[in-house]
Amino acid sequence: MTAAATKIIQPLPLNFTNTTPRSPDKALFHPLKTTPSSSFPASTHKLRLTKPNSTLARRRSTAVFAVSDVVQEKKPKSNTFHPNLLITKEEGLELYEDMILGRSFEDMCAQMYYRGKMFGFVHLYNGQEAVSTGFIKLLKNEDCIVSTYRDHVHALSKGVPARAVMSELFGKTTGCCRGQGGSMHMFSKEHNVLGGFAFIGEGIPVATGAAFTSKYRREVLKEGDCDHVTLAFFGDGTCNNGQFFECLNMAALWKLPIVFVVENNLWAIGMSHLRATSDPEIWKKGPAFGMPGVHVDGMDVLKVREVAKEAINRARRGEGPTLVECETYRFRGHSLADPDELRDPSEKAHYAARDPITALKKYMVENNLVSEAELKAIEKKIDEVVEEAVEFADISPHPGRSQLLENVFADPRGFGIGPDGKYRCEDPKFTEGTAHV
Repeated sequence: MTAAATKIIQPLPLNFTNTTPRSPDKALFHPLKTTPSSSFPASTHKLRLTKPNSTLARRRSTAVFAVSDVVQEKKPKSNTFHPNLLITKEEGLELYEDMILGRSFEDMCAQMYYRGKMFGFVHLYNGQEAVSTGFIKLLKNEDCIVSTYRDHVHALSKGVPARAVMSELFGKTTGCCRGQGGSMHMFSKEHNVLGGFAFIGEGIPVATGAAFTSKYRREVLKEGDCDHVTLAFFGDGTCNNGQFFECLNMAALWKLPIVFVVENNLWAIGMSHLRATSDPEIWKKGPAFGMPGVHVDGMDVLKVREVAKEAINRARRGEGPTLVECETYRFRGHSLADPDELRDPSEKAHYAARDPITALKKYMVENNLVSEAELKAIEKKIDEVVEEAVEFADISPHPGRSQLLENVFADPRGFGIGPDGKYRCEDPKFTEGTAHV
């Protein structure tokens, strides 16, 4: 592998300083500008590689290599492959379909929410599809993902059927959590979706535990074929929480097969990321714990996919964790209850012009990978899938009252079950606050 292919840094030296100081009146990153001299084609930062000479440093993660060179050496035999492109036609169609599914599903969620079909807070993913698709479509079914309260599209990308996700949003028994999870708590044992979490940072320890399980099965239980990887998704606001730092330390110490994916959409509700952290470049926190740190343009699914492939393969090879910061942007307010009046209209317009779906479509058409007709067919197919999901969710039954206490207590007797052996919640007065429990 050539030196030009090396793209991820080792832990930075203690005297490291940022060579490109940021002016307070400028944007955090320059997503449209990729440094030509960067050794990492998918990153917007020029990264450094140090040569550790201590025993401790040798325990730390090794460099990750660029995918672009490897792809050309191991190109598929398919006649749809173009040597200078990072994807085949089949891969491009898969990426496009998944991103269209995510966007169309969330747009439909907005309609259903305002029609009173969903309750509580609903946080949509519009604009961030390149991150979910770029990472999750590279996983095996046995690999795990842990999400946040913005979890619908993560579940869809991992393979949870649209009707199961929509039914969960409607609070119906046919939902992936039988209607008990709702918008912020998607879970699927079958697809190894280990949950959405309402509190920021809450899912990172769960993801770290899942990665430990994979390593334990492989190294202690001697399950040689267990090379499962875990992805932990979280936002920029989470990166100032204790769980984030504790789990980065643990994952690096034990070389766990996990990728920490920061979806930095630059805003935490109404708080700008620039005002909330002392150093807004989150990727730097990886090397501080002895793992590679990368910043990538999260509005470009091909760049995200390139970085994701290396980070996932690195974890699968047993080389430890990676911290990937994806700079992205949400096109809607923080939730559907947010009027989104705090963000500068020019900022929103800038990122809207960089819609990741439009960018992928333009790339494939201009490179003669697909035709407009093929993309239209995908869009029509997804429209039908989403409409069917709504119809299915609408006619599905609501949970019975007895389900209120299921999966809450290991043994509900004494609280949920009365002396007569019946669920107390079956008493009409139970939810009125008059029942003695």
